[in-house]
Amino acid sequence: MNRVVFLGAGRITTALVAGLRLAKANYIIVVHDRNPRRMRALHQRYGASIEPDLQRAISQADLLIVAVRPDSVATLLHDIAKVDRSVLAISLAAGIPLPHLILALGSPVRWARAMPSPVSRCGRGLTALTFPRNLPRADRDRAREFFRNFGQVVEVPEPKFDAFTVTYSSSHGYHALEALAEAGHRVGLDRKTALMAAAHALADGIAAWREGSNSLESLLHEAATPGGIAATTMAAMNGAGYRQAVQKGVLAGLRRARANAKTFKAAGN
Repeated sequence: MNRVVFLGAGRITTALVAGLRLAKANYIIVVHDRNPRRMRALHQRYGASIEPDLQRAISQADLLIVAVRPDSVATLLHDIAKVDRSVLAISLAAGIPLPHLILALGSPVRWARAMPSPVSRCGRGLTALTFPRNLPRADRDRAREFFRNFGQVVEVPEPKFDAFTVTYSSSHGYHALEALAEAGHRVGLDRKTALMAAAHALADGIAAWREGSNSLESLLHEAATPGGIAATTMAAMNGAGYRQAVQKGVLAGLRRARANAKTFKAAGN
């Protein structure tokens, strides 16, 4: 049985551990974190084993998941200092490229990067993977197999990884749901009905597109009759800068991701 060790017991680790339990995946789960409370919470809720000692945690790993905040990765790798056994490590840190990670620890650690969604907890996640050119096929297959426990897996070239990161986040859906439900409430719906209506508009409509064969353009045409209420609503939203606001947000996220790499490199020096 493979032993997967998570370094970091925060939100994304919690989502992934929940997803593994839901999928009944055949892994022994070990978690390390500097915060004992976080480790205990994962043990109590999901039965994960806890290992307070960093070096002992690494020594157990068949698969090592680096799941700390990007601004904590440099410190973590400095604390690790040296790994004396061959292991596949997968970084979940946004913005920190593979060459930086490879340089930080060197052989015998083999690196990949993944960007999984918090929606992984319910088996409807989407994970992007990227690999260095010389990573063995067996390691690539292991990474794909692991993340398929949470939903769809897509391989993205590293130069496009930051763009994926700022586009795929479930926060976009939650943000849109909150904004649309609030607008519905302001024009007269009670909050519960406004949330139900907004959730249908977003989730059910998008599910129909994903599960069907109709193009997005044809569905937009079907849903928004020219001169009708839906078309008028969309036109007013676009006129108020809706598309520009989304683009501005994505660009800001992209700059933040790229800044993570600079911060990591500076910390390494």
